[in-house]
Amino acid sequence: MVIASPVAWWAMNLWLRDFNYKIDINWMYFILAGMGAILIALGTISYQTWKTIRTNPVDSLRDE
Repeated sequence: MVIASPVAWWAMNLWLRDFNYKIDINWMYFILAGMGAILIALGTISYQTWKTIRTNPVDSLRDE
């Protein structure tokens, strides 16, 4: 995220400057998107970890 955000911001500004209607891309959008991705990843990992912790190992051994 540290490397990709500045490169993406630079590339987007370079691309958008050729349009007739000029807009500025705020760097905060990239930070918020990165933080959202990190939160989704942490939530997914936490859910899978919690599900694994709650599983009884005896039930897994009986199936094999």
